[in-house]
Formats: sequence, C-alpha cells, structure tokens
Amino acid sequence: MPSHIRSFSQLLRRFRRNRGGSTVVEFALVAPMFFALLFAIIETAFMFFASQVLETVTQDSARMIMTGQAQNAAYTQAQFKNYVCSKVAALFDCTKISVDVQSYSQFSNVNVSNPIDASKNFTAPNNYSPGGPGDIVMVRLFYEWPILVTKFGYDISNLNGSKRLLSGTAAFQNEPY
Repeated sequence: MPSHIRSFSQLLRRFRRNRGGSTVVEFALVAPMFFALLFAIIETAFMFFASQVLETVTQDSARMIMTGQAQNAAYTQAQFKNYVCSKVAALFDCTKISVDVQSYSQFSNVNVSNPIDASKNFTAPNNYSPGGPGDIVMVRLFYEWPILVTKFGYDISNLNGSKRLLSGTAAFQNEPY
C-alpha cells in the first residue's frame, strides 16, 4: 500500500478516536444551564443571608423599645429608624428600609397584615407606637431586595420590578420600665 494512502487511513482512524471536539460541543450545550443554576443558587443564598441580617437587626433594635429606652428618650419614628440604620450592615440602603411599630393591649389583638397587595405592590405601613410598660409591641422592618437572575427564568420575586420583600419581625411585651 502506498504511503500516502496509509497515512490518510491513519488520519481517519485517529479522527474517529479523537473525542476532544465533542467535549467542547457538550460544554457549549451544558454551560448556559450550569451557570444559570450556579448564579441562581448564589443569588438565593445571598438573599437568605440578607434576610437573616435584617431579622437580627430587627431583634436588636426592638430591644430598645422593649426595655423602654426609646420611650424614655421620646424617640420619634425618624429617630428610631436612625437607630435601626446605625445597626444595618453595608448590605442595605437605609433609605429603603421601612419601619412599622405597633402596640396592643394583649397578644390576641395583634394584627399582622400583609403589606403586599394583589397587584404585587408594597404598601409600607407607616406606624410608630412603641407603647408603654407591659404593652404588647410588634416591630417590623421591610426591605425591597432586587432580584437579578429572574430574567433567566428563576423567579423568587414577590413584588413588581423583580424585587423580593424581605421582612424582620419581633413581637414582645414591654418590660415594666
């Protein structure tokens, strides 16, 4: 057999055995789904972390009211929000945090209304009633968290504009200060 035919048949055999190009094609098919899933997992984890930070800030800030410090200092809603903002990490834009403080005479009177309407709009409650000694108080903080991966089909938003409403709640009875 002439050498040029033998080298061509060897080239064909090597081409059939070589699977290097198929790896690139397989990766091109799988990579978009892999990266979309990876970014969705990262975004969800980051959102849950932010939610936990907001919950912790709510608990820490509510202690000011529970111990009577906010009432004795005659805090207004703006002053209480400034106190909340002093505890917030760089994770949040403090101007976008909504504060809701309501007091009740007993736990059975507590009303936790949903601040999201049927059209997926957030209506921020604008209450500040820290109550007196022995009153039942509910402190809620809200933050509209932007969602980025929603555009790729993973939708965890519960508000218009690709946002998720994060909330932190603390319900307690004021100490007899």
